[in-house]
This record gives sequence, C-alpha cells and structure tokens, in this order.
Amino acid sequence: MDAPPAPLLFYFDFISPYAYLAWTQIRGIAARSGRAVEPVPVLFAALLDAHGQKGPAEIPAKRRYLFKDVARKAHRLGAPSLAPPPAHPFNPLLALRVASLPLAPDVREAVVDALYAAVWTERRAIDAPDAVDAVLTGAGLDGPGLVAAAGAPEAKGALRAATDAAIARGVFGVPSIVDGDELFWGTDSLADLEAHLRGELPPFPDAAWSELPAAAIRKGSLRG
Repeated sequence: MDAPPAPLLFYFDFISPYAYLAWTQIRGIAARSGRAVEPVPVLFAALLDAHGQKGPAEIPAKRRYLFKDVARKAHRLGAPSLAPPPAHPFNPLLALRVASLPLAPDVREAVVDALYAAVWTERRAIDAPDAVDAVLTGAGLDGPGLVAAAGAPEAKGALRAATDAAIARGVFGVPSIVDGDELFWGTDSLADLEAHLRGELPPFPDAAWSELPAAAIRKGSLRG
C-alpha cells in the first residue's frame, strides 16, 4: 500500500490576521484534496528580521489599509466576523510556544483554534500567561499545564528551531503553505494552492526567473 502524502505545512503566527483567515480555510482545502494539515508556529518578527523587512503594521499607511483589507477578505471567504484585538502588534511568543508543544494533532488544532478565535473574533489578549491560560481553559484544555510547559527551555527551543527551519526553507511571511518544494504565501494564494493540489497549475519556468539579473538596487535597501 502506498504511503499517504505528506501533510501540507501551514506556517503561521497568531499576530497575523491574514494567517487567521487562512487557518479558517486551509483544512477545507486540504480535505477536498485528501490531504492533512500540519500547523507550524513560527515567529513572524524573526522572519522579517531574516529577510530585512518591516511588518505591515509597522508601516503607518499600510497598517491603516491592512485591517480594512482583512475585513473585506473575511467577508469574501465567509470567515467568522473579525474584531480587532486589544492592541496590535502584540507579543505572541507565549501563545506560539504553547502551540509548539509536542501535542496530539487534535489537541494542537484545538489550541490554535482557541487562541486564534480569542484574538481575532473575541477581542481578547493572548500576550500574558493568565490570558493564555484563561483562553485555553475556556476551550476545555489544560490551560495551567500548557502554559507551564510553554515556559520550559524545550518549548522555547522548539519554536526557535521551527522558525529557523522555515527561514532555511525560504519562508518569508505568514501565512505560508508548503507542499514539497512549492510555497504559497498569503490568503490571495489559496486559490492557487487548491489548483496546485488538483494538478491544474501550469509548470513554472523557474530557471528563466531565478537567473534574472538585477539592473538597479534601491538605495538604503537592507538586502541586495
């Protein structure tokens, strides 16, 4: 019997409303193609630093646009109504470390569901131990145990290792979904992901594009 295909890797950070929207869609997309999803928490700030980028919320004009764009996309995707969190950006480290713990797949999914819903539909903070504990306990999970485990060096190392591995794989933002060598970034790529899973995407002339020289470099650019 052939082995089942590898799961789709879903790279996310709770700080990203776009990753939240993609989370509401990715399991349905995977199920329609007979695939599983493996959620991979990563620290978005570290991805930005690695690639010399600013986050959308760090650019005032883009920050103003971002939330309106997210609301429009939520409506189009039929996602639950969005509500702004108490503050943004916020510190997602503890929540990400909880989601990085060695959990059964159904428990990890419940953790991600609960923390995402708290931030982006219930206007709750998840940047302190008591807040994360309350969210998880309210979802029927072992909030105190999970928060305590997330403070251990192993949990911190797991998140760091997953983030480093994502950077090495070419992940530069969230949400990113990886299937083998193919990476799909952002909610706008979900339709392309589904077409890829159906075998409908045309081949991409990678060599012609990867060897394309740069004729100008913007002054002050952090990366060449």
